[in-house]
Amino acid sequence: LMKTLPTLFLILLPALTNLCLAQKQKVWLDADTGNEMDDLYAIVRLVKEPSVDLVGLSSAHFNNADLLTFEKWNAYDAKTLKPVVESQRINEEILQILQRTDIAHPIGADRQIGWAWGQQQYRDSPGARGIIDAAGKLKPGEQLHVLTLGPLTNIASAIMIAPDILPKIKVYCLAARYDPKTKVWNKSEFNVRNDLNAFDYVLDREGLDLTVMTLDAARPLAFQRENTYQRLDENNKIEQLLENRWREQNPQDETRIMWDLALVEAYLKPELAQIKTVKTPPENTKRKVYAYVHLDEKVLAEDFWTVLKKR
Repeated sequence: LMKTLPTLFLILLPALTNLCLAQKQKVWLDADTGNEMDDLYAIVRLVKEPSVDLVGLSSAHFNNADLLTFEKWNAYDAKTLKPVVESQRINEEILQILQRTDIAHPIGADRQIGWAWGQQQYRDSPGARGIIDAAGKLKPGEQLHVLTLGPLTNIASAIMIAPDILPKIKVYCLAARYDPKTKVWNKSEFNVRNDLNAFDYVLDREGLDLTVMTLDAARPLAFQRENTYQRLDENNKIEQLLENRWREQNPQDETRIMWDLALVEAYLKPELAQIKTVKTPPENTKRKVYAYVHLDEKVLAEDFWTVLKKR
């Protein structure tokens, strides 16, 4: 019996390995990485998470009216900036440094769905098609979780192009404001403004499992500049990238709210976040969605540092 146990273990090992891999939740991240700095922290955190299977990282635009009226957007020359191209460039840089270019990383749409006056004509892109392809590869019983850190252009377009993916996906987005006491929504928020048509579409789309990380819930998760600089190792390439991003894009900010990281951390650590079932805004299809209303921001912040420092 003792002789046969090692042999039996070797026979069962592939099956056990496949079982462990099958149990990992498949995740797709969509990020307007070029916009500011906290996207990078969120992406690195998710790429380094061993408990999920990150199958894709698509780039999102961050088109906004200020690009037409100001010479500068953060550290960029507004006239020459191509938002989705910049997001894509940084996505690829992160994956190269972390040696994870095996993760699909298609470029997303370069503008909102529909037009400035409304309507919902989808924007086809490799990013939207990548989401569709990932959903199509799911095995029976599996679901793709899509996290969006910017405008919802790519996921809205994916659903429009291939509505059959609807029961196969669950969407988590960083968007809007919501007061759980008054139960009032406020869509005057950067991500929503960059594609109001897409946000309205996902709110209206019956059958879509939608969870919103509102600004009110994300706001407490903030990093102090000097403390962050001290904790980041300049001899580590990915940590150097994170520090340089703060120094280049937001050097004036002594404190920075880590909006995008809040969504990723809350998603990965659901026991440290509170979600409520809420009604959609009155102008949208009457249905129920979910909204984060509270985070344990201190524990989530330390979780980021713990995972970042793991080699």
